[in-house]
Amino acid sequence: MTTPERVARPRLLLPAAAAASFLLALIQSIPVPVLPQIASQLGADATTVGWVSTATLLAASSFTPLLGRLGHVLGVKPVFVATLAVTLAGSVLAATAHDISWLIVARVLQGTSFALFPLGISLLRHELPPAKLTHSMAIVASTLGVGGGVALVAAGLLTQGDADYRRIFWLTVVMSAITLALALTLPKRPGAGGRVDYVGATVLSAGLVSLLLPISQGHTWGWGSAKVIVLFAAALIILVGFYFLERRTAAPLVSVEMLRHRPILVTNLAAMAVGFAMFALQLATSYFVQSPSAYTGFGFSATVLQTSIIYLLPGAAASVVIGPLAGMLVGKVGPRIVLALACGIGAVGLASLTFLHDNKVETIAAFVVASCAIAMAYASMPALLVSHVQPAETGIANSVNSIMRTVGGTIGSALVITILAGQTTTVGTVALPTENAFRISYVLGAIVFAVGGALVLLFIDPDRRAKHRAGEVSDIRATADLEGARA
Repeated sequence: MTTPERVARPRLLLPAAAAASFLLALIQSIPVPVLPQIASQLGADATTVGWVSTATLLAASSFTPLLGRLGHVLGVKPVFVATLAVTLAGSVLAATAHDISWLIVARVLQGTSFALFPLGISLLRHELPPAKLTHSMAIVASTLGVGGGVALVAAGLLTQGDADYRRIFWLTVVMSAITLALALTLPKRPGAGGRVDYVGATVLSAGLVSLLLPISQGHTWGWGSAKVIVLFAAALIILVGFYFLERRTAAPLVSVEMLRHRPILVTNLAAMAVGFAMFALQLATSYFVQSPSAYTGFGFSATVLQTSIIYLLPGAAASVVIGPLAGMLVGKVGPRIVLALACGIGAVGLASLTFLHDNKVETIAAFVVASCAIAMAYASMPALLVSHVQPAETGIANSVNSIMRTVGGTIGSALVITILAGQTTTVGTVALPTENAFRISYVLGAIVFAVGGALVLLFIDPDRRAKHRAGEVSDIRATADLEGARA
């Protein structure tokens, strides 16, 4: 019977979902600081090595919606386990590859890990009692920010000096194996059955790849280049076509009605804002603290290792604490208020970095404030989505939200890199970003964060039931159990 099985192993469910969320954040962020070392050790040029990050991003956009839907149709556990197995295989390949081409293939396989977060949220919703659901979702979601911070620190520690970059991927091997072992112990529930919209999945994948590829490569190709313009135009045409295709499909990959539902739409826009702000914060701060102060008059001349431990680690550590606390706050005042508050605090943190960067303490403090805000935002969004969708849509709703966060992060990274490269001062033969370039980057992140919070406050109606909706979730779960038993 499903109820005894849920009660029998509750302690393993949350660690498995949290570990999976941590893993995908680790995989996304850990190679970024060591791309120059990868290029040097594999003899690849800067353009080619950039695909180590881009390949994962494109794979994530392709696989996440499909795997989220498969979790509903086939059952979440088997899809969760299969995704972890592919992620583990990709991690092993990345750790043993001695050619840039094989490393890029490995990163494509690792890109499937992005589906672990929405699948994990689906597991929580199906298996946990309502009283534990909100807090547990907040913990799992907050590990996204923690994993990203830990990834940057681990990269600095594992690759200091001339160390083999492959050490970072052995870390993902270990983490993948641990998470897979946890996942195998989880209870299995039958899927709801039904068809999978593979045509819709293919069209959506093509549209997202056409959108994300020029965003991630625009700085290299040139924003006005033919490739960028053609791909943006193709993305627009394909995604509009996807919208009309899904309206005509009996069992669509993504419900158009769900996407148009105002709370879902606004939460997805807020996810873009949070993703944008997070990458703007981490990227700009990493470059800023490494700026040679003797030549630029600002920055702290930090090494990659010092950047990771002194400047980035405090934000990751604070996120570990703030995530569960944010979950408790969601249970008290509702996810709408927590998300809006997070965006406001994040905007203040980013804005303060425009002038509070003359010494290490104030820079670290402002970074910690912004990092805590990101953790709060991550903790609140799944609860906001769950309070407005049916159980059958939990996986795909969180999948779309994850993609929107990824799109926002990609745009944030691209804009910050463009700003830092566009405003430089020459020191000898080296072009270094100006202090004003960093100010612009921080202000831009603050504005986007603030806009996200304003959208949440203005366009998501206050709903007392959204504080918990225990009765509703319980009723829905009972219905889901009956449907699963019939499948």
